[in-house]
Amino acid sequence: MSDSISIRRYEPRDLPETARLFDLYRQFYEQPADLPLAERFIRARTENAESVILVADTGAGVLGGFCQLYPSFCSVAAGPIYVLYDLFVAPNARRGGVGKALLAAAHERARGDGKVRMDLTTAKTNATAQSLYESMGWVRDEVFYTYTLDVSR
Repeated sequence: MSDSISIRRYEPRDLPETARLFDLYRQFYEQPADLPLAERFIRARTENAESVILVADTGAGVLGGFCQLYPSFCSVAAGPIYVLYDLFVAPNARRGGVGKALLAAAHERARGDGKVRMDLTTAKTNATAQSLYESMGWVRDEVFYTYTLDVSR
């Protein structure tokens, strides 16, 4: 990772840049570009203290990436967890260690916040991310299936 990038907690001044990255993240997962939606979503999560966002700060007013952690619980472990739902590195910051640094900072944050585990999901086709996760000790679940139900309709 470049020496000029540091990982820190999101601050309100980061909203425009974080929303820009969040919009790119959603596009990666085949959602239409919608910067106003991205900004509203990030603003709501942070103003309502519903997530923890870590950002990769280049020091030049441009963020190189972000990750978003949602607090939850694991009934089986009978303890609190974080769901690392969003991790995105800007295309021009890739291959510079930003993703690895964000994951390491998320790990430390989870440990410091007393979480017993972190969970994440990624696309089956996202081999680059899978390789990074596994290199950092994440273990792919081979036991459970994940199901979703769209309740908006």
